[in-house]
Amino acid sequence: MISVRTDLAIEAKQAYTEENKRELDGVKVDEEMDGEAKITTVTIESDEAGKELGKPKGHYITIDFPEFTAYDGETMDNVSLTVGKVLKKLVDISADKLVLVVGLGNWNVTPDALGPKVAEKIMITRHLKEVMPDVIDESVRPVCAIAPGVLGITGIETGEVIKSLVDRIKPDLVICVDALGSRKLERVNRTIQIGDTGISPGAGVGNHRMQINEESLGVKVIAVGVPTVVDAATIANDTMDLLLDDLSNKAESGKEFYNMLKSVDRNEKNMLIREILNPFFGELMVTPKDVDQVIDSLSKIIANGINIAVQPNMDMEEINKFMN
Repeated sequence: MISVRTDLAIEAKQAYTEENKRELDGVKVDEEMDGEAKITTVTIESDEAGKELGKPKGHYITIDFPEFTAYDGETMDNVSLTVGKVLKKLVDISADKLVLVVGLGNWNVTPDALGPKVAEKIMITRHLKEVMPDVIDESVRPVCAIAPGVLGITGIETGEVIKSLVDRIKPDLVICVDALGSRKLERVNRTIQIGDTGISPGAGVGNHRMQINEESLGVKVIAVGVPTVVDAATIANDTMDLLLDDLSNKAESGKEFYNMLKSVDRNEKNMLIREILNPFFGELMVTPKDVDQVIDSLSKIIANGINIAVQPNMDMEEINKFMN
């Protein structure tokens, strides 16, 4: 299994190829463009390939989108439409079926607050369908949402909360939203991953909890996530590689020495860096300084994408009117 810490299947696949100098059998990659967004689908076709990548067998769809500002409503809407388009392919249920949206994460920690903020912006209709059946059109799908918090706040495993709720209200589909971890700075807050294999809360910071998937809940689970943090040791490792490249190119003498350092196994360098950093910083995760504003914008993008997918008979304008 690869040693790179990442929640993104596309990064796990790339890391495997780089480390082993070959493609992994049982993994298929397809790419397409949707406007300015790049959509990459990684399909893990075998359990053996899944074990190598540390990911369950299934589909992982990555959306890489252009940089935007909180005032760029057009770009945000376009990304939401792309998210909705991808989700629609996975939301294979009739209009009368119940959807539960779960916002995973700690609302007190900004990089981990994506899930709860998305849950706040979901178009909630389950109660309206029950108490106002004459007002709500039959084409409107019943949707409910919850942000169950984290074990450190509630003292209850998130998976246990969701399992109890699923057993009680019996949804036909669960959509989980969570913050993820990436191994590349350029992907932080710039990538959305959608998968049909469920999710492990806390995996982005190396804190794996009870799996939330079809096997544990008894209902189909779609996971939506954005990498909001990157491991500090990974940044240090990448910085060292860039420095060695630069020194090797500039050096008039001692070039062989720099090339020798570059040839050191990446995993060994990573372990060395962790040993050096841990006494001072522990398991340090890094996030951009404007994360507050970015998380607010990303939560709007993902919530609207989910709203579009679960309410296929409504367009963006109608959904925005409902939310306002």
